Amino acid sequence: MTGDPKILGLAFLGGIIPSLLWLWFWLREDRKNPEPKGLLAIIFIMGIIGVIFVLPIQKFIQAQVDSHEWEIILWASTEEIIKYFAVLAVLYKTKHANEPIDWPIYLITAALGFAALENALFLVKPLSMGENTISLLTGELRFLGSTLLHTVASGILGIALGISMYMEKFSRQTYLVAGLVFAIALHSVFNFFIIRNSGNDVLKVFGFLWVAAIIVMLLFEKVRRMN
Repeated sequence: MTGDPKILGLAFLGGIIPSLLWLWFWLREDRKNPEPKGLLAIIFIMGIIGVIFVLPIQKFIQAQVDSHEWEIILWASTEEIIKYFAVLAVLYKTKHANEPIDWPIYLITAALGFAALENALFLVKPLSMGENTISLLTGELRFLGSTLLHTVASGILGIALGISMYMEKFSRQTYLVAGLVFAIALHSVFNFFIIRNSGNDVLKVFGFLWVAAIIVMLLFEKVRRMN
């Protein structure tokens, strides 16, 4: 990895700016009862830290698992579970998540922090090689959909937790498992098609992801009204 401060700075900006723009968008949807900015900043940072925990786990999976399909599924599972734990680590034994909309907001915030560092790390290599904008867009640069993918996947889990907030314990646990399964499935499908096509048919894959994003936005509004 390059140690050039300019390259690292550009990679950091390229990773964090899309995440901050998406975070601004989602927080605007919860203007009536905004969450504490300090708490959101902590959860965003916890999402960033989550990448540090994920990388060695994914390397271990890569070394131990022979099936390419299972490797993709386990990688996606690791990322979704770590993002969830990043939120739990902050909210455990607190009363900050006291409304249904809080869960998707916090999980999306952690996901955007996670995507920020993941994207920055992915940008370092092409930037250090002097690749121009066209080559970044048409090559193997998967970071273009990473921010949206992480937002949608964690949003699904957050919505499941929000909808089940006032249900009994067994129902909440069922929604938690279902939310994780759907998040992991979406994440795995996206990664599978991106890797299989090596960047080809990217518009079809992104079209699928945007359909999922629109569904999440509609469900997000449903959860917001539950407040």
